[in-house]
Amino acid sequence: MVYVDISKETRPLSFYLAMEEYVARCKPADKEYFFMWQVEPSVIFGRNQLIENEVNIPYCRSHGIRTFRRKSGGGCVYADMSNVMFAYITPDENVSLTFTKYINLVVDTLRLLGVPAEASGRNDVMIEGRKVSGNAFYHIPGRSIVHGTMLYDTNMQNMVAAITPSDEKLVSKGVKSVRQHIALLKDYIDLSLEEFKDFVRHHLCDEEILLDEADIAKIRDIEREYLTDDFIYGNNPRYSVVNKKRIEGVGDMEARIELKNGIMKDVNIMGDFFLLGDIDNRILHPLRNLPYNREAIEAALPARVDDIIMNLSKKALLELLLKN
Repeated sequence: MVYVDISKETRPLSFYLAMEEYVARCKPADKEYFFMWQVEPSVIFGRNQLIENEVNIPYCRSHGIRTFRRKSGGGCVYADMSNVMFAYITPDENVSLTFTKYINLVVDTLRLLGVPAEASGRNDVMIEGRKVSGNAFYHIPGRSIVHGTMLYDTNMQNMVAAITPSDEKLVSKGVKSVRQHIALLKDYIDLSLEEFKDFVRHHLCDEEILLDEADIAKIRDIEREYLTDDFIYGNNPRYSVVNKKRIEGVGDMEARIELKNGIMKDVNIMGDFFLLGDIDNRILHPLRNLPYNREAIEAALPARVDDIIMNLSKKALLELLLKN
């Protein structure tokens, strides 16, 4: 695997999201790539999440915590200079298998350090039943990108106050306090954060490339999209139907439907689910301008949707869209 290095300076999280895209789109496609980064206090939420549902915006603004949207699915996370983010880019196009491969790489690396790590659920790495790493993925033609957190240490007050998960999610996981739910790697290894990063780099990678100023300029061109208000906040019209449901193995889901005279003028599906396929062209667009009834919706949806949204059945999607 090739380690992607870059000049040492503090950059916003949006730069590293753009860097992932740049490496995936522009570097030789016959290799796998990996890199790590750290950021000043930031909250990053998933492609399909509503920022007002996930982020305590007033707290973030008053404490200098920046907010960013990524292009992968999954939930909202907090990051700062006391933990590290991983990025893995591969030519493998089966997103689900790639995700499993990456999670296992992380687990095996931690176990080499004597950490009793285990893969758990859709996207987590756990230590003794507590989460140390959450991960997400997305696919572009010819490449898969997986990225995630690694909690070495963190500012717990910011983590708890900046992110506002739903009460239902907290209840479903039996979490009484965030600190009881997460593990900090510093409690399990004798390495400093920099020593840990060095170990991971040399264990996973046998080559490296250094990005130059020309590469950085191209990354900044990609980064512009991540910094627009349209991308960060989205363009959400007023919806006349809002249905929310937590689906086991899928995540928190929210269907928003704009109705006019019984016709679905707009449909959006938000949440922390993982996308495997094209939700816009295979689910959302076919529903627009159809009557809001079970027969029309069922006929417009594909026979299977679990190859579009991980673990989601067509029956569960229908129940979400039609819930009274």
